[in-house]
Amino acid sequence: MEKLFKLKEHGTDVKTEIVAGATTFLSMVYILAVNPGMLAAAGMDSASVFTATAVSAAVATLFMAFFANYPVALASGMGLNAYFAYSVCGPLMEQGVTDPWKIALAAVFVEGIVFILLSLCSFREKLVNDVPSNLKFGITAGIGLFITFIGLKGAGIVIDDASTLVNLGSFSSPQFVLAVIGLIIVAVLYHFNVKGYILIGILATWILGMIAEATGWYVVDPEAGVYSLFPDFSGSSFIPAAPTFFAFDFEWIGDNLINFLVITFSFLYVDLFDTVGTLIGVASKGNLLDENGNLPKAKGALLADACGTVVGACLGTSTVTSYVESSAGVANGGRTGLTAVTAAVLFIVALFFSPIFLAIPTFATTPALVWVGLLMLGTVKNMKFEGDIADVVGGFLALIIMPFTYSIANGIMFGILSWVILKVLMGKVKDIPPIMWVSALLFALRIVTLIVQS
Repeated sequence: MEKLFKLKEHGTDVKTEIVAGATTFLSMVYILAVNPGMLAAAGMDSASVFTATAVSAAVATLFMAFFANYPVALASGMGLNAYFAYSVCGPLMEQGVTDPWKIALAAVFVEGIVFILLSLCSFREKLVNDVPSNLKFGITAGIGLFITFIGLKGAGIVIDDASTLVNLGSFSSPQFVLAVIGLIIVAVLYHFNVKGYILIGILATWILGMIAEATGWYVVDPEAGVYSLFPDFSGSSFIPAAPTFFAFDFEWIGDNLINFLVITFSFLYVDLFDTVGTLIGVASKGNLLDENGNLPKAKGALLADACGTVVGACLGTSTVTSYVESSAGVANGGRTGLTAVTAAVLFIVALFFSPIFLAIPTFATTPALVWVGLLMLGTVKNMKFEGDIADVVGGFLALIIMPFTYSIANGIMFGILSWVILKVLMGKVKDIPPIMWVSALLFALRIVTLIVQS
């Protein structure tokens, strides 16, 4: 262990690393409950998604341990899974495309390949640096609002309304009430710094739901999409379902190349900011940055993230990325890849408890979605709402368009196009970096295709 992870050099030991790894796992294992339900909305089999999520998380986290020796765990990213299910698959379903998730998986796979190439040539960091800060913060905050909206909708707290588009759900609904109680539980646990507080909040909400079902308040009605909350432990239920291997649809791409490029590019943008921001944040918390504030093993860490995305796509899950929850393990003393190895092993162990995770209802994951949305929205305090008007408007549009149009891609598109257009109109063409020109061109072509299709 010492030779492999250099524990003494990092001022840690095996026991500390294992405890830190368990802490990180508990802080992010909620993804095993959230992701299957999220991607099921895209038409995927939740049991297969569960297996793919757990296995890809374990593999990607091991990549991080051995490529970079960092105490960072990875899994299917929140926000990226929402984009996958609602911004990509949803519109494709409306167009009559069969199994749109296969197209989305192909985009994730291509994105992962691009990430690997960018990571190897050190161009990925340049991409992130060339995107205006206000736009980065606006995109992150917008994704936070989008995820929150999905969570509230899943519990019936926000419902459709013919007159006002949205309205408040019924207080008599058990899903509504229990989701709110779960959110309060998460907030209280967070206040008292309880490890694994998000997972505990999910489980507590689920248990309350089972009590509601047993007492007759929560009424099972499969035809209305209301299923029993009690897990099925019969037969071979503890044997993990097979993941969906290499389920890529490349035929659609030939006739819809621009649309596919926009989908892939949007995955790229979201993952870029998420990964680099997370790595720097976790590394700074663990004093792993060098004297210049840079990541000393950035290439290995980014490569691990990119390889994890490719593995996840091949197994059948949305983009795999570094988790900011890794900071919980770092706060508990984790400093090396042994922390990551511990988390990876626990993800494999979790594979054999699929009946528990798959029985957790949508309303029980609402507290997790809303809380993660709250944390992501926190970046809004870093935004500047005065000064360069291109930065102000670009960041603001990215922030508001995502939740209001139910699309992460739309938010990124409005943010980038408005930024570039305003820079041109202000006579600051020289301030526009090449990556922003390329981005604006892609999204302009996307608008043309939408007009042609309408």
